[in-house]
Amino acid sequence: MYTIAIRPGSGRLLYLVLALGLGQVCRPQAAGLFGSGLPDSGSMHMSCLPGERGYLRASLRGAIDADLDWRGAPLQCEGGARPDGHGVRVSFLGPADASGHRLRLVFGIAATPGNARTASAATNVTVIVEGEQRVYATRGDERCAIDAVVQEPLPLANAAGPAAAAREYRIAARGYCIDPATMLDGSGRLYINRFDFAGVASFEDNDLHAALHN
Repeated sequence: MYTIAIRPGSGRLLYLVLALGLGQVCRPQAAGLFGSGLPDSGSMHMSCLPGERGYLRASLRGAIDADLDWRGAPLQCEGGARPDGHGVRVSFLGPADASGHRLRLVFGIAATPGNARTASAATNVTVIVEGEQRVYATRGDERCAIDAVVQEPLPLANAAGPAAAAREYRIAARGYCIDPATMLDGSGRLYINRFDFAGVASFEDNDLHAALHN
């Protein structure tokens, strides 16, 4: 069991952050992460990936002090393409800490959906404290970067059945941030040093088709 140390700060801007940040990049027709602009735990993969193929490691300092090492059954994840097809979004929801706090991390990566390997890519990171009405975001692609991202297609769940509406990929990446994430008013600096993760993204046929022609 681990503990997330959350420092006092304003949470009054949560819904404005969602409207201006997460909401504008989400698909209106899809469920969970891509429906409301905020992932809901009920729609996410209950164990992310089989065994410990799904994981998230990150060190948070400042507004939140936590060393995250999430893997296995307690970790939930979900992802997909950005609406314009020019990026990938992956979300992770970790287990509750000793005080009942849960963190959700969302990575927006400037990588082509389905592209096997990208050597480097700009990214933005959003950290949400569940139940605390608090969101920290880098809000822009210049503050964080991915050293490398690998997208590996997963086997179809039912190869004999009808063609799936979407294909799932394992998204593995490592990266860093050079500037902190903050709340919308600039308060509550959250420093995210290096991070690495492996999660799931579900791409529709048109996401992958558009990527081939970009």
